[in-house]
Amino acid sequence: MGRGPPAVLAPWMLFLSLAQANFAPHFFDNGAGSTNGNMALFSLPEDTPVGSHVYTLNGTDPEGDPVSYHISFNPSARSVFSVDPNLGNITLIEELDREREDEIEAIISISDGLNLVAEKVTILVTDANDEAPRFIQEPYVVQVPEDTPSGSSIARVRAVDRDTGSAGSVTYFLKDGGGKLRGADVVLSATTVVTVNVEDVQDMGPVFVGTPYYGYVYEDTLPGSEVLMVVAMDGDRGKPNRVLYSLVNGSDGAFEINETSGAISVMQSPSQLRREVYELHVQVTEVSSAGTPAAQAMVPVTIRIVDLNNHPPTFYGESGPQNRFELSMYEHPPQGEILRGLKITVNDSDQGANAKFNLRLVGPGGIFRVVPQTVLNEAQVTIIVENSAAIDFEKSKVLTFKLLAIEVNTPEKFSSTADVVIQLLDTNDNVPKFTSHYYVARIPENAPGGSNVLAVTAVDPDSGPWGEVKYSIYGSGADLFLIHPSSGIIYTQPWASLDAEATARYNFYVKAEDMEGRYSLAEVFITLLDVNDHYPQFGKSVQEKTMVLGTPVKIEATDQDAEEPNNLVDYSITHAEPANVFDINAHTGEIWLKNSIRSLDALHNITPNGDRTWSLEVQAKDRGSPSFSTTALLKIDIIDTEMLSRSPMAAFLMQTKDNPMKAVGVLAGIMAIIVAITVLISTATFWRNKKSNKVQPVRRVLRKRPSPAPRSVRIEWLKFRRTKAADKFVLKEAPPNENCNNNSSRGSTPAPQAPAPPPPPSPAPSVGQAPWTVPTVSGSLAPQQPQQPSPKPRAVAKRKAVGSPVQSALVSELRQKFEKKNLHSKAYF
Repeated sequence: MGRGPPAVLAPWMLFLSLAQANFAPHFFDNGAGSTNGNMALFSLPEDTPVGSHVYTLNGTDPEGDPVSYHISFNPSARSVFSVDPNLGNITLIEELDREREDEIEAIISISDGLNLVAEKVTILVTDANDEAPRFIQEPYVVQVPEDTPSGSSIARVRAVDRDTGSAGSVTYFLKDGGGKLRGADVVLSATTVVTVNVEDVQDMGPVFVGTPYYGYVYEDTLPGSEVLMVVAMDGDRGKPNRVLYSLVNGSDGAFEINETSGAISVMQSPSQLRREVYELHVQVTEVSSAGTPAAQAMVPVTIRIVDLNNHPPTFYGESGPQNRFELSMYEHPPQGEILRGLKITVNDSDQGANAKFNLRLVGPGGIFRVVPQTVLNEAQVTIIVENSAAIDFEKSKVLTFKLLAIEVNTPEKFSSTADVVIQLLDTNDNVPKFTSHYYVARIPENAPGGSNVLAVTAVDPDSGPWGEVKYSIYGSGADLFLIHPSSGIIYTQPWASLDAEATARYNFYVKAEDMEGRYSLAEVFITLLDVNDHYPQFGKSVQEKTMVLGTPVKIEATDQDAEEPNNLVDYSITHAEPANVFDINAHTGEIWLKNSIRSLDALHNITPNGDRTWSLEVQAKDRGSPSFSTTALLKIDIIDTEMLSRSPMAAFLMQTKDNPMKAVGVLAGIMAIIVAITVLISTATFWRNKKSNKVQPVRRVLRKRPSPAPRSVRIEWLKFRRTKAADKFVLKEAPPNENCNNNSSRGSTPAPQAPAPPPPPSPAPSVGQAPWTVPTVSGSLAPQQPQQPSPKPRAVAKRKAVGSPVQSALVSELRQKFEKKNLHSKAYF
């Protein structure tokens, strides 16, 4: 049966359709805990060795085509795994560290050649015990008293472990909790140092040092001689107690022990000793701080009786017997320092007491001491500094001693000596010292700039550069002065202008310093000698005074110089017309009428034209050398006390004394006039504002009133009730102080003119130039003028009745003013 064309094409079309429908491959998902599949929920310990086969990718293709596997990572991450493309075996190629990276992200893919399927997976890194614990808060230092009970807590340490779980737990018994690492149980540990300082307490008994003890008594030993010395100390080294020694038994009265030093001495002659060997028992007892016995200890001491002596002590150096030893050392070594440069050995070849000798230093005492002081047979000689201050290069550059070794208890007393020579080296151990704690100098105030004032001196006994001294000054009073840094000469600044009246004394400090900054200070006091460079000055060149008959007036001048006698002023009348009217006190400046003039009439008789005002030329002259003087013109108006009672003002006061209502009426009239004027001004102001038809703000206009004309009416009469009206004007003031310095400045006296500036200062003098020498200031006082005779008692009594000169002058001025004003006031009475 034949087939047509459709039947032939059908198988080929089926094959083609199947070939075009090729499905993608896929991974098997075997779940957690599986080691093959698609790595779902896969975890890996961090201690997995590199190169280990850790997983197998497994998948299939629906058509059964062969598949290949691939794995990739983020470009910024590490490529931790590799994969076999044919078998799907995944291998670890880099070491894992959970503490740094606990998750790994990767992209796995499967391909059949045509189709590629990729999946993103996360591999968890599990912990392993790979981190050791670490201590924190180190170091650990603990103070523990030595009697702390067992089991007491003394310190706390702390450690941390970065692992998790049991691997991260820490126990403090020198190891941690442990954990798995590469399949094995591993315990990691960390160590720290805990320093425990044990504090001493009194829990130990005394301990003997240098046991066993042997001593020897020779046939020539004298009773009371020291045989040997036992030494014990408290077993507690921190705070040791004092110990006392005693013999318990075995001495039979032949030996005694010093309870504080432990020295055992024989008390009998060797011929009296009955035994060849004595076994003594020495007990030592601690004495507590409270003074009570504490712990005790005991030690045996063996003493033998021997004899003979035939060898002297001998000194040895490093190369054999030697009798001279030299050493160089710096001055002032520390107290107790050993002279290690000296290698000295002393030896006595005899035995027993014959080989016992003493060592001592012969020379300046108290500087060094030798140890040991007592030697048996042989010893290394040690010389120790005893007095560091005495080892001074400035006092002695070489110290020489003799080291003497002399046998103690032998009849021969063999001995030997050796010279010890110590060359001292200098250090900077001295401070520069001034020759005085303070310096005092005097210089004239007119000394030019750059003048030498004084020279200070400081001495540093050190040698070389250490002994060089540099000077400087400082202090508030040092601004006008300089000092030469090497010579110590103090001189004034080139521009300095001294003025005793402005500042008479200067005080500052001078410093002497060596090259290492060691220094000392001294105080400098400079006094400016006053020079008579000021004239006496009157308050005014022309003065007016009112003199009440019988009362003096006073004229005064001041001198701005700083010291006496330059500022003491003497007064004299250089010109008067007539010349026989006034006398003046040369010291106080008081002027009074001569004793022969007792009334105005007598004064007018000797005065031409009968004037009541007299002019005097008064000179003020200081006592300096050279002396300066100045003059002033004094106009004196002289009045009598009787004139005051006859004045018009006195009449006015007398009238109002008996009729006070008249004065009251005058006062009431004046007040009525003032009130009327005020009312008129107020009314006029009101009408002016009203006519302006404006609301004026309340304001206050302040105008300066013209000074009113002098009023003629005076109402002072209301204050007086005495008969003599002039007495009402006498002012009450304190009497003048006769002990007051007449050169003190007054409020009305103008300030003196400043002196002319000095010439330009010369440059500061150098050390090599001849300095300006301060001149010697000397002078003499002018003889004091004889004191003016004091007024007669009658004149004095008259002056007391009138009052002081100031009171009299004021009364006179008030009287004149009231007389003038009374002429204008007569119309009211």
